[in-house]
Amino acid sequence: MFNLPFSYHIRHSQRATRVRIVVTPGKVEVVAPVKASPLRIEQFVLEKQQWIMQTLANMEAKSHLFGRRAPSDYKQGVDIPFQGKQYQLAVKPSALKRVKIEFSDTFVAHVPEALVAREHGEDIRKALIRWMKTTSKLHVERLVNTHADKRQLFPRSIKIKTQKSRWGSCGIHNDININWLLIMAPPEVLEYVVVHELCHIQVKNHSRHFWALVAEHLPDYQQRRHWLKKHGSHLMMGL
Repeated sequence: MFNLPFSYHIRHSQRATRVRIVVTPGKVEVVAPVKASPLRIEQFVLEKQQWIMQTLANMEAKSHLFGRRAPSDYKQGVDIPFQGKQYQLAVKPSALKRVKIEFSDTFVAHVPEALVAREHGEDIRKALIRWMKTTSKLHVERLVNTHADKRQLFPRSIKIKTQKSRWGSCGIHNDININWLLIMAPPEVLEYVVVHELCHIQVKNHSRHFWALVAEHLPDYQQRRHWLKKHGSHLMMGL
């Protein structure tokens, strides 16, 4: 047995045709064909050691990010979640008539001078939500363009919505709805939800055929799905 800096669980599957690794926060599972030898499994894990360790470290870092609550007040220096990271907010006076958000390596809220002298945290929060909805639409459209052509999964329309209990949906006429809150999650999580709904254009249920179609686009979809299950309730709290 190789001396590895992590433990792993082996699950033999009748359906598995090759050895593969599924990494979820704090857990490594090796899925192997029934006839795969223990030595072959150990060698495969050893070959993937660096990738496994890096993936575990990334998941641990992202787990800490989403253990935080939304700011109680949107003011200079607070952290704003975006694409799985936290970015500081800077507040600057402006001649504009309403709050405008800009983003590079930080969020900048340009606040009308008339608001500077009084409470303006709620105005900044609403402006951030507007900005994130617009940005979500751009990212979702890009992801649709990336994945739709492979299996001709073209939606009739794409809408960004505020939803209290769903991350996405695909209507009977193939209209795709995506929850804007996903823009605060790591990019691969938003991609998973977009692909999930695109696959419903072809398969309207969650059968084995559906998940096989998802796996064609995202072989590691289970890890992305697990992240959403673990952190989704906090993400739903929004800004």
